[in-house]
Amino acid sequence: LSGSSAIVCAALSCLLDFYDVRHLIKLEVRPNLILDAEKELGIVAGLQDRVAQDFSKEHMNKLGHGIYMPLDVNLLPPLYLIYAENPSDSGKVHSTVRQRWVDGDEFIISCMKEVAQLALDGHRALLQKDYTELARLMNRNFDLRREMFGDDVLGSVNIKMVDVARTVGASSKFTGSGGAVVALCPDGEAQVELLHKTCQEAGFVVQQIKVAPSALSDEELASLLTC
Repeated sequence: LSGSSAIVCAALSCLLDFYDVRHLIKLEVRPNLILDAEKELGIVAGLQDRVAQDFSKEHMNKLGHGIYMPLDVNLLPPLYLIYAENPSDSGKVHSTVRQRWVDGDEFIISCMKEVAQLALDGHRALLQKDYTELARLMNRNFDLRREMFGDDVLGSVNIKMVDVARTVGASSKFTGSGGAVVALCPDGEAQVELLHKTCQEAGFVVQQIKVAPSALSDEELASLLTC
């Protein structure tokens, strides 16, 4: 379900608790620790795969990571997971665009800057509970991804999942690099029912996402405000 980074994050958390060393490894350094593990496993990933963060240049140069801001999961609207049974390969999806970024491709750099702005706009939309705006931003996120990677890289099944959700007016985007889609139905329950029906007819599975509360301690959350 496009969740390689989430799996490694969960594995690290389990190990920290099993060996009772959570207090010895600062919260803000864990994403980089996980990134090192992913590199060793051959998983293509970047800092944003584990934590959506503000890449302040000063902060990055000083601490080696961006600015983390805790967000209340209760701000999220109902979200729905759509998935197929033949997910794409995350590494293949990332490879070409990464190299174009390194080569200074102006189109890729421009698109990535807009993607970063979408995250900031999405944060504001969540705080204001403006789910209509959030839906628009989700759609734009996928559209930018499609422009950068191209249909051949994204894969017809992945694109179809997004398109099927959009036929009923739901917003949709990848959960990661393909294989699953997250959808938002800003128009309510009737739209949700239509989403289920349309996806089922297309051969896709739909499940409402259950967002788990944060497993971080009060001390860990407080440390984010001072790091």
